[in-house]
Amino acid sequence: MGHRVRMDVRRIAVAAALSVATVGLLSYAYAADVQDQSAAQSSPRNSDSTQPSQGESSSSRKGNRKATHHTTVAEEEAPAPDLTKAEDLIQKKNYAEAEPLLHKVIEQDPSNYVAWFDLGFLQNALGKTDDSIAAYRKSVEAKPDVFESNLNLGLQLAKSGNPDAEKFLRAATQLTPTSHAAEGRTRAWLSLAHITEATRPDEALAAYRQAAALQPKDPEPRLAAGLLLEKHNKFSDAEQEYKQVLMLDPSSVDAAIGLANIYMRGRQLPEAETQLRKVVAAHPDQAGAHVQMGRVLEAEGKNDEAIAELQVGAKLTPGDVTLQRELADLYVTAGKTDNAEKAYRALLTDHPQDAELHQSLGQTLLRQKQFAKAQEELLAAVKLKPDLSSAYGDLAFAASENKDYGLTLKALDARAKALPEIPITYFLRASAYDHLRDVKKAVASYQLFLQTANGKYPDQEWQAKHRLIALQPKK
Repeated sequence: MGHRVRMDVRRIAVAAALSVATVGLLSYAYAADVQDQSAAQSSPRNSDSTQPSQGESSSSRKGNRKATHHTTVAEEEAPAPDLTKAEDLIQKKNYAEAEPLLHKVIEQDPSNYVAWFDLGFLQNALGKTDDSIAAYRKSVEAKPDVFESNLNLGLQLAKSGNPDAEKFLRAATQLTPTSHAAEGRTRAWLSLAHITEATRPDEALAAYRQAAALQPKDPEPRLAAGLLLEKHNKFSDAEQEYKQVLMLDPSSVDAAIGLANIYMRGRQLPEAETQLRKVVAAHPDQAGAHVQMGRVLEAEGKNDEAIAELQVGAKLTPGDVTLQRELADLYVTAGKTDNAEKAYRALLTDHPQDAELHQSLGQTLLRQKQFAKAQEELLAAVKLKPDLSSAYGDLAFAASENKDYGLTLKALDARAKALPEIPITYFLRASAYDHLRDVKKAVASYQLFLQTANGKYPDQEWQAKHRLIALQPKK
């Protein structure tokens, strides 16, 4: 198995940041401010609140990442009693009673952007994405300069794949959050970067850097920038971003693996190994670190150590079929064909229709000289996937060893439809015709073999020369 650099083993921590917004229930927060006006500033409340679903979160929520607070929004008048009551019900997750109160407020005051915002928040909590988007649109129409409304609308539209998301997320980056301004605007920039990565990576990178400038001690914007730079083969810049992340958070598995991945691409294998050993020592339960370590060790030719690391990774992620296949391939590379056979058969138990797995098992059986069993697996492979051209060459070899020369020729003909002839296929074809006593075709194929072998197959070349002497006696 050749060295392969995989990009999908890392758990991208920044994904969480792209979906979490510091947005709260606007009128509820305002009510707290009204009670504390004598203090001349808002007093954030830390009580548990509604925890919405699908990408949007209340600023009063105690999230997984950082402590959060209620958003405060200045209004000319105190909120209507029904709005305050609805807020209290939402805090208690009593959406059924809160919703009609919000509709009542809106009927009385269609331009109440706070009520529309809270309705959008509630609908999102209920999983009604379209209704949530509609309510947030109304909130923004009623008061376009509210950061929280623009951000939540942008997030909901992004979740729905609506291109309008960029407009509102970009607007949010230019507005001031009611509270925790730096954190809120950071999330707006992160979200904007996320939706522009695929089509305008330079703009996305600029957005990540804006987020990093707002929160210089937060590693996530730099991690996201590193991942984006690496994806676009800007490895030197990505390396610097990953190093910055590790300065801010020495325990970052994603940054360490990203840095190791760059070292691997540059064939700086000792540096990659050193970096990953630190991660594995600090995070022995991180499957991705063990897997990447295994790949580095494999690339260094340390197959036994590589196997040990991949085995740990496989135990930590028992459902990772790709990793199990990679481990089976490594067994083959290391010459541990018994382990490889066992691994491939286990995979086929769960994936009996996988043609490539049948081919891999067939190749392993060929190495074990179990030619009859190999032929059986290779026939299964081409039956499941008739265009699996590479399997026909393996099948031709197995059939030749099993003295099934008719099958050998059929397999070689099927292979030739998609792949060019090579010296060894000429030899297999010549041998098959020879055994079938088709002298003319055997001679022609032996001659083609000798013309292309160029001394790379000394045993077969000797055999071909002597068969030609036997087949073409001097007159």
